[in-house]
Amino acid sequence: MKAIIIDDEPLARSIIKEYLQHHPQIQLLAECSDGFEGVKAIQQYQPDLIFLDIQMPKINGFEMLELIEQPPQVIFTTAFDEYAIKAFESHAVDYLLKPFSRERFDKAVGKWLAQENNGAAKVNLTSFLDSAVRTPAEQQRVVVKLSGKISIIPVDDIHYLEAADDYVKIHTKGGSFLKNKTMGHFETVLNKDQFVRTHRSYMINISEITRIDPYEKENHLAILRSGVRVPVSKAGYVKLKAVLGI
Repeated sequence: MKAIIIDDEPLARSIIKEYLQHHPQIQLLAECSDGFEGVKAIQQYQPDLIFLDIQMPKINGFEMLELIEQPPQVIFTTAFDEYAIKAFESHAVDYLLKPFSRERFDKAVGKWLAQENNGAAKVNLTSFLDSAVRTPAEQQRVVVKLSGKISIIPVDDIHYLEAADDYVKIHTKGGSFLKNKTMGHFETVLNKDQFVRTHRSYMINISEITRIDPYEKENHLAILRSGVRVPVSKAGYVKLKAVLGI
């Protein structure tokens, strides 16, 4: 069994390394101090398991997992409060609440090993990430990967979002980026007073709107500063008027 530790705290990494010595069937291949290193290490080593901190600089653990197409199984290490922990429990993802004892560590590892040995279904990390409690920082940025390069997009730079099959295309002043998420995810994460889903396939940053023109029957078009014309459905127009106060 191959494992990687991803945690910005040297003490936390050393404790996990110490506890792992009692599990010789697990080979530790790498230690990473942030999510950028974590993405590279996962791609390089293809581990079976990662020990992942959530609150890290640059990008956090959730954002890092979103950049990986087929993430390994995860035991989270976190200082989140008990309210946030409910998301972990409901999705059967194990976690270690810092500071954790060797007994608690052994229990988490034992649970994972039992699932592996019994051929149990893998935890659906996609559904977990969609329901996990988000930090304020995540509501102010979107992390994407393009040609192996990780970019952090401030939400204020986003003009609009467009559904594209299993992805969402994020249109910004610096170009367009694909994110393997749903429009529903962004409706939940982004500030509802700033981003409005005007159509089943579009969501607009209202600060980019210059005018709203009538278009075919009861539909409209939102004209953005860039000149782009974004569809606004009948239901979307109602939501847009409510947010704009018109």
